[in-house]
Amino acid sequence: MCPGAWVCIITNPVNSTVPIARAIFQKAGVYDPARLFGVTTLDVCRANTFVAEKLGVSSESVSVPVVGGHAGATILPLLSQCSHNILGRLSALEAAALTTRIQNAGTEVVNAKAGAGARLAALPALLGSCARSHTGVACAGSATLSMAYAAYLFASACLKAMNGYAGIVECAYVDCNTVPGCSFFAQRVKLGRRGVVHKFGLGSLNADERAALDAATPQLISEIQKGLDFAPKPPAAAPAAIPATGRDTAGPITAPGGKLL
Repeated sequence: MCPGAWVCIITNPVNSTVPIARAIFQKAGVYDPARLFGVTTLDVCRANTFVAEKLGVSSESVSVPVVGGHAGATILPLLSQCSHNILGRLSALEAAALTTRIQNAGTEVVNAKAGAGARLAALPALLGSCARSHTGVACAGSATLSMAYAAYLFASACLKAMNGYAGIVECAYVDCNTVPGCSFFAQRVKLGRRGVVHKFGLGSLNADERAALDAATPQLISEIQKGLDFAPKPPAAAPAAIPATGRDTAGPITAPGGKLL
């Protein structure tokens, strides 16, 4: 109906659903890699919020690139590239724990909702700034609310880019060859009127981030492949027709006794 639309997919598992969408668009002959996005903004919101808590600053002043995918260990917050020097304030163990918390924040919200006692107090932080500066209330519920807030943020950025605003940069899961073997990978991208105009790649990683990337890559490759395996396949090509020549190319046929038929 609208092959030029920007398609922003937030339905989990994003690592697999976005490759499915690509296959569908390719089958229809309308695929544009600049306009297909997996929405990973929620991971960025959580990373920014948790770092801000550690530093005692507003989450809106913090920017942490989150790359990779959108599930578990494939979520790779690049703390070394944070707008604030968070790693200068943390030990190696604390940095690893912070990374793990960002990766597993969805589970933490669900546990809190289930009534895990004092963990209910963590909901405003887990939901990010939507629980404070944007609504003025401490939102209660599951991770669905923060997912909706992330969708709002990313959709707003897309609309700004479509309307000509300059300097719109967001993290998103996009079609790329940033990491060998991964046909999709989340990274910072610059948006323009027609979609993605620049992919920033990984930038400089520290040793821990490089090790985390190496460990996460097989999982991400597997989850992309699951999507491709599920996606509809293009119809098989019809067998080639035997060209008509107007004569029998096999030569004359003879009957017993050598008479031509």
